Amino acid sequence: MKIATKLDALWGRFRSEAPSGGLRRRWLLNTASVVFALGLVCVLTITAGFSAYYYSAMEADMHKRAQTATDFFSDAVGQNYNDFYQSCIIYAQTYDDKNNIELQFITEDGYLAASSYGQWAGLSPNTKEIRQAVESRGIVPFVGRDSHTRERIMAVSAPMIFSTGEVVGVLRYVTSTRILDGQIALVAITSSLVLLVVMAMVLVSSNIYLHSIMNPVAEITEKAKRIANGSYGVQIKTPYKDEIGELAETINEMSNKIAQNEKMQSEFISQLSHELRTPLTVITGWSETLLADENMDADTRQGMKIISSEAKRLTEMVMDLLDFTRMQDGRVTLAVEPTDLRAVFEETVFMYGSRLAQEGIELHYEESDEDIPEIPCDPKRLRQVFLNILDNGAKHGGEGGRIDASMNYEDDAVVVRIRDYGPGIPEDEIPLVKKKFYKGSSKARGTGIGLAVCDEIVEMHGGELTLENAPGGGTLVTVRLPNTH
Repeated sequence: MKIATKLDALWGRFRSEAPSGGLRRRWLLNTASVVFALGLVCVLTITAGFSAYYYSAMEADMHKRAQTATDFFSDAVGQNYNDFYQSCIIYAQTYDDKNNIELQFITEDGYLAASSYGQWAGLSPNTKEIRQAVESRGIVPFVGRDSHTRERIMAVSAPMIFSTGEVVGVLRYVTSTRILDGQIALVAITSSLVLLVVMAMVLVSSNIYLHSIMNPVAEITEKAKRIANGSYGVQIKTPYKDEIGELAETINEMSNKIAQNEKMQSEFISQLSHELRTPLTVITGWSETLLADENMDADTRQGMKIISSEAKRLTEMVMDLLDFTRMQDGRVTLAVEPTDLRAVFEETVFMYGSRLAQEGIELHYEESDEDIPEIPCDPKRLRQVFLNILDNGAKHGGEGGRIDASMNYEDDAVVVRIRDYGPGIPEDEIPLVKKKFYKGSSKARGTGIGLAVCDEIVEMHGGELTLENAPGGGTLVTVRLPNTH
């Protein structure tokens, strides 16, 4: 039990110190469990082998003693019963190995007639091999517990046959197996200690080997996650030239190609946006000029209004694309100044509210009486964030007919919440909606970069933009901007 406890303690300590991971657990379970199972089989086999060897050797020795003694009495003892039993007593008294093995002479009816331990050797034995020896007229061994002392013993009983062919008693050799069992236990303990040492070596060597694998794998995983999150061009450094090194080189190559593609894409978007601005400006300008003509008929005026509106919408999209590419290239800086953000937010809400009213959407602003201090920020950029979020609420949740907006001061931060009452966002898409060009299952118009731009602007202010499905339906967008005064 102590060996098992120590092994359990070692295993528990190893598990607590070893880094968690499915590959590590599978490796240890597959390796350590197989080694432990094989080792346990070896321990049991060795213990059983030594036990069988020791017991068979002792039994053979006692069997030989019994055979020799009965042969002596058969040849040397006369025909007189009194002389026969007297010889048994003398033989028992002169028995040399009495300190290790007791010699007993038992009558046919089971009475202890003589013992090498003396006249007061104890009660008459009643183990089953005595009767079997009488009945079979052969030597019978016994291993078990003494019915009087409950001590584990080994005995060999041999029938004593008188010259007339009558069984007159039983010669019995008996000894305790305590020393023998102790030797077997020592073999078992030694084998278990060897197994414990082997298991410790297996765990230590496995841990070293796994560290040589898991550490570069962990680095590769961390870098791969960074690449997946947009850090294109990140490189993995590994000294290994094996399969792990090959994997790292493959990911490095993929990262470089993605970075190159991203750069080409950004440059293309930037150039395209610049090219689109000029004709859009011309279209917008001329549409406004033509709308100033009072002689234009109603149908033509309606068409020009549509042209002007769509040109403005397209211009906003182009500006979003330009902002995004500039942010990606690090060319955007904030014009930070102490700002009454509540005034900026309320102005944006009231301005956009009239536009939403034309679309049948109510923009409800929850006014707060609490004091909101000025915070350092870029009011123009944050107005852009508020407008984009409100526009998203109208595009994706406008069917709910209502948008709620509020601003509060919580834990030294200005917190803006904007909620629509639309269908919400599928749970599996929530982690992805802030990624560039991601539109998911939404069928609403747009490029899919509005939230990405907003998230970038908020992060540049040291804040956080989160999206979640609101209780009762709809989407809740929360913008938290810390007061860095």
